[in-house]
Amino acid sequence: MEEYPEELRTPPVSLVSLVGCPELHALISTHLHTEQPPINTLALPDFSAISIMNRSNKEIRDPVAGILKRDWLLKHRTRVPGVVAALFPSDHISGDPAQWLQLCTHVENLKAVVRARNTKLVLVIVQSASNDDISEDRMISLRKRAELDSKYLITFIQNDASELQQSLNRLASTFAELANTYYRDEGRRIKTRVEKKNTNSIELYIRYCFKVAVYAEFRRDWVEALRFYEDAYHTLREMIGTSTRLPAIQRLVEIKTVAEQLHFKISTLLLHGGKIIEAVKWFRQHSASYSKLVGVPEAIFLHWEWMSRQFLVFSELLETSSVTIQSISSLAFGMADNPLTEWECIPAYHYQLAAHYLKEKRSCLELALSMTEIADEIDGTAESVVPSVYVGQFAQLLEQGDAFAAQPLTDEEYFRYALAEGKRFQDSFEIIALLKKSFESFSNLKIQRMASLCGFLMGREYFAVGDFRNAKLQFDNVANLYRQEGWVILLWEVLGYLRECSRRHGSVKDFIEYSLEMAAMPISSDENVQSFNFKECDPAGPPTIQQREIINKEVIGLVRGELGSTSIEDSNNLTVTEAHPLHLEIDLVSPLRVVFLATVAFNDQIVKPGASTLIMLSLLSHLPLTFEIDQLEVQFNQSHCNFTIINAQRPPSAAISRGQQGCRVETAPVLALVMSTWLRLRYEIKSEQSGKLECISVIARIGPHVSICCRAESPASMDDLPLWRFEDHVDTYPTKDPALSFSGQKAIQVEEPDPQVDLDLGDFGPAFVGEKFDIPVTVTSKGHAIYGGELKINLVDARGGVLVSPREMEPMSPEDHHVELLGIAGPQGEEECQTGPDNIRKIQHSFGLVSVPFLNCGDSWTCKLETKWHRPKSVVVYVSLGYSSANSNESTSQKVHVHKSLQIEGKTAIVVSHRLMLPFRQDSLLLSSLKPLPPDADRLASLPLCEKSVLVVNARNCTEVPLQLISISIEADNNDGAGRSCTVLHGGEDTVTPTLLVPGEEFKKVFHVIPEVKSSKLGLGTVFLRWRRESDLKAQSCSNTEADGVLTKHGLPDVNVELSPLIVRLECPPHAILGVPFTFIVKIQNETRLLQEIKYTLGDSQSFVLSGSHNDTIFVLPRTEHSLSYMLVPLASGSQQLPRVTVNSVRYSAGFQPTIAASTIFVFPSKPHFDNVVDRGGDKAAAALESIAFAA
Repeated sequence: MEEYPEELRTPPVSLVSLVGCPELHALISTHLHTEQPPINTLALPDFSAISIMNRSNKEIRDPVAGILKRDWLLKHRTRVPGVVAALFPSDHISGDPAQWLQLCTHVENLKAVVRARNTKLVLVIVQSASNDDISEDRMISLRKRAELDSKYLITFIQNDASELQQSLNRLASTFAELANTYYRDEGRRIKTRVEKKNTNSIELYIRYCFKVAVYAEFRRDWVEALRFYEDAYHTLREMIGTSTRLPAIQRLVEIKTVAEQLHFKISTLLLHGGKIIEAVKWFRQHSASYSKLVGVPEAIFLHWEWMSRQFLVFSELLETSSVTIQSISSLAFGMADNPLTEWECIPAYHYQLAAHYLKEKRSCLELALSMTEIADEIDGTAESVVPSVYVGQFAQLLEQGDAFAAQPLTDEEYFRYALAEGKRFQDSFEIIALLKKSFESFSNLKIQRMASLCGFLMGREYFAVGDFRNAKLQFDNVANLYRQEGWVILLWEVLGYLRECSRRHGSVKDFIEYSLEMAAMPISSDENVQSFNFKECDPAGPPTIQQREIINKEVIGLVRGELGSTSIEDSNNLTVTEAHPLHLEIDLVSPLRVVFLATVAFNDQIVKPGASTLIMLSLLSHLPLTFEIDQLEVQFNQSHCNFTIINAQRPPSAAISRGQQGCRVETAPVLALVMSTWLRLRYEIKSEQSGKLECISVIARIGPHVSICCRAESPASMDDLPLWRFEDHVDTYPTKDPALSFSGQKAIQVEEPDPQVDLDLGDFGPAFVGEKFDIPVTVTSKGHAIYGGELKINLVDARGGVLVSPREMEPMSPEDHHVELLGIAGPQGEEECQTGPDNIRKIQHSFGLVSVPFLNCGDSWTCKLETKWHRPKSVVVYVSLGYSSANSNESTSQKVHVHKSLQIEGKTAIVVSHRLMLPFRQDSLLLSSLKPLPPDADRLASLPLCEKSVLVVNARNCTEVPLQLISISIEADNNDGAGRSCTVLHGGEDTVTPTLLVPGEEFKKVFHVIPEVKSSKLGLGTVFLRWRRESDLKAQSCSNTEADGVLTKHGLPDVNVELSPLIVRLECPPHAILGVPFTFIVKIQNETRLLQEIKYTLGDSQSFVLSGSHNDTIFVLPRTEHSLSYMLVPLASGSQQLPRVTVNSVRYSAGFQPTIAASTIFVFPSKPHFDNVVDRGGDKAAAALESIAFAA
């Protein structure tokens, strides 16, 4: 499409000519280009240049010598404007008479020019400012002289920004209106001739239709443009066989060239209008209509070149059109209303056909050149041939004095010119470019088979031009798909090209691989290739069994050195020598599996060390001739089991025998593979090393310098050969025993020798979270000496989970593991790091590796595994001992393994809890407790500000062993400043000596908390509790806890601290005596600055006689305390309930009522007597009474 001129490839754009005031041309042109649609400008600096718009006499009296003029479209886009705008400065109108007369002369000249072409005229008066003085009379005179309507006499103000923009917009709208009028009038004028059909010339009728369509495109009237383009196209088709104006060849060339341009215009309008189906149908009609108009036989290459160009241009139009290819999938193809196929809507399909027709052109051109006797004169004749005035015509320039004259060509002269042009172009590179576009397009659409076809055609073109590297690259990609899908005949052709590329490059390895693959292909008869074009199968030759045998002989002769290089043409570089040996690798996906396939099957699955077992080695080849092997090398993962099989019928070679030193050698009567027949060999294998014994590969040696290494396969898991699976042939089993073919494996397990070493793990009960827990491991030799021993330790979750907490987006730390292996301590507490190169010690979180020293028979060695539980978890400790029973420095020496496991329960030793309370017989009004909370919200505990509250910390022994409680304390957190905002005091004396906690026992510690800062979220700190196992059991335990014990932390929750407006306290003696009066006081303290109204009531009690007011309303002054005093006389002994007091705050609508425990007092029947034996005992009694009170 790039070969087309720009005026044909792009839609027409209106043209306006600017004359005069050249300093404004750039400004006006830039603005017009930004319009939609844009407007092009023809800038003429002065009025002397307007003569270029005059109509020439030749143009007026042009005889009908062709269909379309070559430069007509370019002329109307660049030289014939639809509107002429004359720009005059305002001072020329209002200036001296000479300037006015000159202006009038310019106007008269312009009128003469525009009238000849019906061009529209606009006069523009350029002013510096809007207030410039212009004579109104002269403006009227100017308009009348130019015979213009007043709206086409425009003032242009250039120095005012806003006025300038308005002037530009006014100009643009006026130009667009007049240009549209001009092209409409011109179209109507030509359309009248078409409708009247007053001409007998078909050429003129086609030309008139073309002009009307172009004028319609100027106006963006796409429907009318399409209609007249189609009318011109159909009329052109009628000229074939009727026009005799030109010789036969040139007449057909002109018709096809004009048809090509008309078709391009029609397809462009259809595609950009979104009518993709209509465009494809039109192209199908176009190509079918002209496909058989080949012309004379000797010039048929012109027809194929034209056909190639049609498909190329249409494919480019499909790619560049606004309609995306994705919309094609929603269309229904192959229906009665839409007979198209999906291929016809894909650009790749048309690219491929363009390349196909270009190949036809190249073939016909080569034939025409070979048959031309005057080839030497062609180039000289073509130099003087140039395109003619009309589209599709050519003429010869003749020098006549100082001028040149165009002379029409005869068909013979034009034929010579066409041959010369054909010789100048390299069609192969153009074909490759077209195929590459088609390949990329098919690949993007995931149409791999068509992409492979294009790749194959590309490879053939590269091969034809001698670019064997790119050819081989393309053929390799195509061959991979054909192998996967089993296209045998197609693959044969591709491999033939690959084989030839390798030969041309001198790559002996690639040549032999491709030759062997071709020789082993499933082609057994000639019946399936009767319709195959043998000319196209070069250089592979016909796909027959005879050709397979020929290739087989060539390659075997090459690898054995038995045939000279003359057997293969131009193969002087294809040699295999001692300096350049050849080694081929065949893996599970190699295409050479059809050449050489090896399976290995053991008769047993498990054997004892040193015991013999049978191995079945089965070999298969699909080569048509007998494949004789000189030597076979069978290799195992245990190198001492490798052995070599020598063909008794082949003479031994020194080069072959080099690798036999130190290996077992077997001799076979014959090592020859017959096509599609298994060769089965049975041998004994003995392994002294435990572990997995696997056959790795089988190496076949052919001649002294060629080896083929085939990966060994198991019969039970062997895959079918990709090409042979579709062929009609009898499948045989690799082994005679069918059961072994279905279950045989190329690997067996060699058991370890029975260990004579004891491995013992000490068990001392559960491990506790936070403490270091030691696990003793004892190795005792019972019958084997231990050399190079290694002890592997693994900690595994007993429930099969992981030992790491699922904390995402956090760096890993030791505490993220539930259980951690800290280290391994040797006997008598020796250091972890030992000296010596044989000592290995690697410790990770859940894995450890430590070397075991040499132990003679009867010796023992003990170490301790130091572990630590961070969270309660049941863990299985796996300990594996690997050692050698004999002193050997080889890394492959026999290893014996002993495994033991121990499950250890990780438990939490002490569970810490807490409880917050107010002091005994004291109640504070906390307003936050009166507010309702949302259903899902949790209420924080509230404490009164600057008041003492009680915190009871409970520590319970949850284990089955006694524990010693060393200390318990509360420490402030460093990040919240709790030490400055809250005071924590011990309620009694601190724990100094360890306290014994038996299983299930609970220890309580009382603390006093005094908040000093008002806060909605105050941290109380963390409880630090230190403990250890009971001392008399520690000697039997494997725990290695430090002297200061194990630290257990318990975080205290945040509390809400607020000022309590009212505090109520009850005061009475700790006990009473029957019949003895005592004082019962209710104290109400007002902590606010407001007067508080209090209502109280005191209920009666049958156990007491009281004196005082039962209910009343009192007022408590700010920052003061009011006391209500009652005298009570007990009437009954024992635990009695005091009269219930209820205090209500009117301001806060809240009430106080003491608890039953706070309202209970013990009444003695008589005065009790206490013996103070020891002072400290008295303190303990007082503390006991206080504890009883708190417990209550």
